[in-house]
This record gives sequence, structure tokens and C-alpha cells, in this order.
Amino acid sequence: MIDSHCHLADRKFSRDLDQVLLRAEEHGVRAMVTISDTINEAEKCLEIAEKYEQIFCTIGVHPHEAKHWSFDRAQNDIDRVKTLVLSSDKAKAIGEIGLDYHYDNSPRDVQQEVFRTQLQLAKDLNLPAVIHNRESIEDLKRIISEVGPGSLVVHCCTEKWEDVADLVDQGFLLGFTGIATYPQAEEIRETIQHCPLEQMMIETDAPYLAPVPHRGKRNEPAFVREVAKLVADIKNISLEEVDAVTTENTIRFYGLHGE
Repeated sequence: MIDSHCHLADRKFSRDLDQVLLRAEEHGVRAMVTISDTINEAEKCLEIAEKYEQIFCTIGVHPHEAKHWSFDRAQNDIDRVKTLVLSSDKAKAIGEIGLDYHYDNSPRDVQQEVFRTQLQLAKDLNLPAVIHNRESIEDLKRIISEVGPGSLVVHCCTEKWEDVADLVDQGFLLGFTGIATYPQAEEIRETIQHCPLEQMMIETDAPYLAPVPHRGKRNEPAFVREVAKLVADIKNISLEEVDAVTTENTIRFYGLHGE
């Protein structure tokens, strides 16, 4: 089993990361992808990935942080992202990038430009993109259509099936988190029902969004098994099948050959 999206550089893991990783191993989680939200955090993610064999990482700037993006020639952030992602074979994707119209922590036009720029970089480098979306699906899909990336996952998918079906039809993936276990998440569970298992990844988004029965606690990669159990229940298939297929999907998506 692989946790395809977690935030191990978060300060909530600063004191006990080794124990967190041990618990993940005990629960059958063989690999993790730690995701960056800022360039500074990307450097920390790289350090963690280089230290631990089972951890890989992404490099990118979250839409919340888009307002800090620099296009200035003397301090061009796209060059910084590119340099980091090319500096190590443990860096496997551009992300977390996208749009967030719920909080609007950055102006929407700035979010769109920073998203487009990083998505284009992923395309240019032939790397997958890890996409954040919140209340922005139409603009998100428009920019995806304009850029035409080769591979992406809409992480922590909370959309109705009809809003993401066309992305799945294009061959893109959806990532599902512990939110889907919450009692009022019926729309997400319907999307899981419709989404082909071959285009699905499971994730924790740890330390956020702990699944039932751990809701209210710090989330961690060991809990990704609860997401897999839910998918198995919804699709009426075995946990072993969910594990095997989503693991292969994640290996293929991130290029984790041999893992």
C-alpha cells in the first residue's frame, strides 16, 4: 500500500517522524509521497526523501501561496522549482498546484497564472502534476485544457462525479482521502463508485483529514488503510484488490519503479 499524498515536512511531524514511519510500515504502507506547498517546504521534502528510502516527494507551490510567487528575472520561482525537481531522482512530480476559491488566500487571477505556469513546467519536463481544487473546478478544467498536461491527479477529490467525469475520460486520476469516510460525504462516495479503480489513488493528506475512526486526531500515513477499506466496501471488492490496483496506479503515476 502507498500513501500517495501526505505532508511529512509539516511541523506536526517534527518530533516523531521516525515513529510515524514505523507505524506506517507496521500497517503495510510500503511507500509515501510527501508533498510540498512552498519552495522552502520543497527543500525540506527533498531532505526527508533523501533520508528515507521509502519516501518520495513533489516540488511545487500551493494556490494559497501563489501571492508570494516571483516572476522577477533576478528571483524567478519557476527556475527555483525546476532546479529543485531536477536535483534529485526522489522528486517525482510538480505539486501541489492548482486553485482554491474557498479561502481565496491569493487573488484568483494570480492563482490562475501560477497554476498555469507550473502546469506548463510539468508538461515541459514530462512529469505528472498533483492538483489542488476547491470550489474552482470550471477554471481548473479550463486551464488544464489550455495547457494539455500529460498526466495529473486531482488530489483529495471532493467533487460530484459529473464535474470530474470528463477528466477521468481524458485518462487523468482522482485521489481520495479520509474525507470520504465522513457521514455527510455521500457525494464523494458516489464519485468513488463511478471512478474506475484503475484511475484512482488513495491518500491521507496527513496530518490533515484523519479518517473515521481516527477523526479529530492527527492524521498519518498508517491511516491510508481506512481509505482503502472504504473503497473496497463501496465497490464490493476485496481490500487486497484495492491495495494491488491503487499501488500499481501510484507506482505508474509517479514512476516509482522497483518500489
